[in-house]
Formats: sequence, structure tokens, C-alpha cells
Amino acid sequence: MAQYELLLPKMGESVAEATVIKWLKQPGDMISLDDTLLEIATDKVDSEVPSPVAGKLIKQLFGEDEVVQVGAVIALIETDAAEQKLTPVEEAPVATVTEEESAPVQEENIPGTALLNDTVTPSDRETITDADRFYSPLVRSIAAQEKISADELKGISGSGAEGRLTKDDLLNYIQNGRKSGAAVAQTTGYSSAANKPAASDATVVSAPVISAPAVSVSGGDEIIEMDRMGKLISDHMVMSKHTSAHVTSFVEADVTNMVLWREKVKKNFEKRENEKITFTPIFIEAVTKAIKDYPMINVSVNGTQIIKRKDINIGMAAALPSGNLIVPVIKRADQLNLVGLTKAVNDLANRARASKLKPDETQSGTFTLTNVGSFGNVMGTPIINQPQVAILAVGAIKKKPAVLETEYGDVIAIRHMMFLSLSYDHRVVNGALGGMFVRRVADYLENWDVNREI
Repeated sequence: MAQYELLLPKMGESVAEATVIKWLKQPGDMISLDDTLLEIATDKVDSEVPSPVAGKLIKQLFGEDEVVQVGAVIALIETDAAEQKLTPVEEAPVATVTEEESAPVQEENIPGTALLNDTVTPSDRETITDADRFYSPLVRSIAAQEKISADELKGISGSGAEGRLTKDDLLNYIQNGRKSGAAVAQTTGYSSAANKPAASDATVVSAPVISAPAVSVSGGDEIIEMDRMGKLISDHMVMSKHTSAHVTSFVEADVTNMVLWREKVKKNFEKRENEKITFTPIFIEAVTKAIKDYPMINVSVNGTQIIKRKDINIGMAAALPSGNLIVPVIKRADQLNLVGLTKAVNDLANRARASKLKPDETQSGTFTLTNVGSFGNVMGTPIINQPQVAILAVGAIKKKPAVLETEYGDVIAIRHMMFLSLSYDHRVVNGALGGMFVRRVADYLENWDVNREI
């Protein structure tokens, strides 16, 4: 008999660790090839770890809620094969959902969400990394955005394994006013002791501590505990509103030509490509064109720096059988034609529902679309998907009477109308840029060529 060392598989370029959620097999259990041994969670997705061999589970090297580094041995399996050490598989399949809030996919619209990506620049890492304590990419990202130094991080108590600082620890610390010294520095605007006035002239103002109001519970009320994903979504929504100054602009678009064109080509397209063409790739194409026209929408903010993204990576959301949601990202969407976008949209949506997405496929988005039309809503005010600076909501397409200008005069006709809602970060996107961008997306949809070949 030989023992195999099962390693925590690589789950993407930016994923360095994972937390054990639940062991599905216990020591002594017999395991078949590809049986799921345990469930793990990263800052982005929940995943299952399958067994690459058949045998008997001898030992679990990490318990539930413990943090494991990628490449670490997590279990010992006794097999009949020759002894060897298993190398981590290239990427683990996604089992549940990203930390995002969005609407489910509908044929006519694109859902999207608001999530917090764990993007952080090398200089940020150098500032907040301490040799005696490990910080996850998400914790480093939040710390960089909030300008929390390494010394300040070391003073925050951690509730994770071996005192590790978790995202919830850091968010609670920020929401409870941080240290009085940090609050004073932010309030007064002084960056060094040399620039501060004398103590007698300075007014020390602590950041207010915001507490949720007390909630009374009567005998007939039902108390439902948030699940892990619900807590993550809640944290990210609050973080996004705390980070960005949200403004929303609205445009109503006449998408009649687009609707009639799709109705005309969808049967032949499906027969030729063995793919259904929905409105989703059409929306993505219009957004990518508008981003090229207004590239300052495709940026992120790092302190006082604006990071202009080279790639145009568009996030779309898919509903999972469990009822949860996941937002895969179409990388370099501007380099795909409409057929390529259609195939990418369908592939990501299908694999999302089958729990076969890879963690890297839910990361690095630069712009997000969200669907409020899937619930019959005509418009919404979506929350920005950090660290992006804009998110577009697509409303329901409704038949409505509209005034048309013709060579014979104005007439009233029945048209397919849709509202577009763009929420943007007013720190770096002013009303002119936000308004012109959403208007340009509407223009591309309104001026759709009904004779376009595909």
C-alpha cells in the first residue's frame, strides 16, 4: 500500500489560499476516482476538491475553517498505486458562487453584480505586507483603499486561524471608526507631525461610530441567519457605497431595430452555429464600442491615482441551480465579433450552471452589466462593482407608443423601448462623461442595422 499526498490545487493566478468549509469524506472512508473530498472557499468562489486517485482517506491535515496555502498537503490517501506525490491540478472547478450581487440571466438582458475585486498594486503590497503576519489579497486590497499601514494592520485583532486577520475583522475595524489617530489624520487632513498645528490650536475630532439600529423581535417573527454568501454580499455592498460617490444617469433607447433583427436571424443562426443568439452579446458589443469611445469609463481608482485599463473585460451574471449567482467575465470582449461574443456568453452561462467555471473566469472585470429587466423592472440604480468605476443596468424591453419623426411629419408608433441606467463613481467620472457614455451605448443599440449579416 502507498500513501498519496493530496495538495490544495491551484485555483487561479491571484488565488494564494483557501479556507476549508466542509469535509465530505472522513478518515477511513473509501474514495473513488474524482470523488469530492472537501469544499473550500476563497475570496472569490467556493470550490470542490476532487480526489485524483481511488483509495482510503487516512488523514485530514486541516480542519474546517482553517486557512490553507495553495500547494500545501491537505490529506493523505492510501492506495494500491506506486507511492508518489500528487501535483496540484491546474485549476479547481467552481462549486457555488462568487461574492457578487446580480440578477439571473434572461434571454433578452444581461445581469450583473457589485463585487469587490482583490486588485492591489505592487506598491500597495509592499506597504501593507508584514513578514510576521500573512494577509490575503482581499485584505491587502481593502487596506490599500483605506490607506491602512502595515503598523496599523498589526494592531488589529484577527479571528481567523492562528490569529489571521480576516476581511470581516478589517471591515468591522473600519466601520467602528478605526484608531483615533487614524481618524484624526483623515479629519484634519494633516499627513505629518511637522505640518500639524500646536495642540492648543487643534481640534481633535474622532470619526463617528455608526451602529445599526436595534431591531425588536416579536413572538411570531422568524429569524433567518444569513448564509456565508449573503454575509459577503452584504459586506461588499456596504464597502462599495463607502468607497465610491455613486451617481446614476438614465437614458431611454428605442431598440426596435435590434429586436426585429434578432427575431429575423435567430433561427438560421442557431442552425448554422448550433448556438442560440440572445440580446446579451448585442449589449456587450455596444458597451465595448462605447468604452473605446470613452476609455476613461474603463478605469480604477487607487488613492489619488487613476488606473486606465488596457483590456476591456465585461462581467455578466448567470443563475445557478442552487439559486445563487455567479458573474463570469468575458476577457478582452472588444476583440470578439458578435459570433464570438455569443459563443463566449453561452459557454460561460452553461458552465456556470454546471458548476464548471474556473476562479480566474470570475476575476479581472473592468466593467459590469446588470439586468433589472429580468424581474420586469424598467430601470434601477445598481451599485458599482469595485474596483471598477461604472456599472450599467439594462431594463426590460417594453412595447410603448413613441413619437417618430418622418419626412411626412411626426407620427405615433408602437416601438420596443428600454431604459439604460449607468451608476458611476463621481470621484473620477463627472456627469458629462457618465451621461455621454450611456447615451453612446443607447445610440449603438438604436442604430442597429436590420440588414446586418452575421
